[in-house]
Amino acid sequence: MLTSLAFIFLVGLAMGSICQKLKLPRIIGMLVTGIVLGPYILDLLDPSILGISADLRKMALIIILLKAGLSLDLADLKKAGRSAVMMAFVPASFEIVGYIVFAPMILGVSRVEAAVMGAVLGAVSPAWLCQEWLA
Repeated sequence: MLTSLAFIFLVGLAMGSICQKLKLPRIIGMLVTGIVLGPYILDLLDPSILGISADLRKMALIIILLKAGLSLDLADLKKAGRSAVMMAFVPASFEIVGYIVFAPMILGVSRVEAAVMGAVLGAVSPAWLCQEWLA
């Protein structure tokens, strides 16, 4: 299991670097790594990894959210001005409202759960968009 985890991290970092050189987000390379090494293509991972995959996905989401939020620089955001704030606020608001309206019908979740899902999605996409726009 430890060998599989090390293999995932090393190949994921390598693929992330390749994607960065191609002017793509690093996360694309890491996602491709998971797909290729997983049970549907090469099946190179220890079966016990699949047992803890839900926990690994939660940890990855936390890392992505933290990295997106912490990489924003307030001084750069102030230089970009009102348009950067509007680019972040308006889409996030529409995403949250969209989740609150449609997720209960489509996914069968409560409005509170839909609001949480919308807030998570709304928090990630503007942070990434502003980071890319300010870079």
